[in-house]
Amino acid sequence: MNDPIGDMLTRIRNAQMRGKSTVSTPASKLRAWVLDVLADEGYIRGYETKADDKGLPVLEIGLKYYEGTPVIRELKRVSKPGRRVYLGVKDLPSVRQGLGVSIVSTPKGVMSDANARAANVGGEVLCTVF
Repeated sequence: MNDPIGDMLTRIRNAQMRGKSTVSTPASKLRAWVLDVLADEGYIRGYETKADDKGLPVLEIGLKYYEGTPVIRELKRVSKPGRRVYLGVKDLPSVRQGLGVSIVSTPKGVMSDANARAANVGGEVLCTVF
């Protein structure tokens, strides 16, 4: 797999289109950090680390719905393996005039765009959520 973050985002999108309450994805630290930001911002209910049939760790993600519609309306990968997108703190994008969130990987950890501006750090823009 070339793009594990992109794979996780696609799994979340597909599960929400089917109306699933949970979705699982292979576990990694970066995926868990991205899920931490999504949970802090209120886009998912949370996640747990479990073991699959073969004993490998997986992340079980609890999806969030409001009146039957998914809370996450749009989930886009920005920085891809073929084209990485690094931005300074002054250039961090505002998603839908501040209604959405950009998830940024900074030297101080993975955080939302608002937290990155508060910490005055830029980095790699992983994805945008609305």
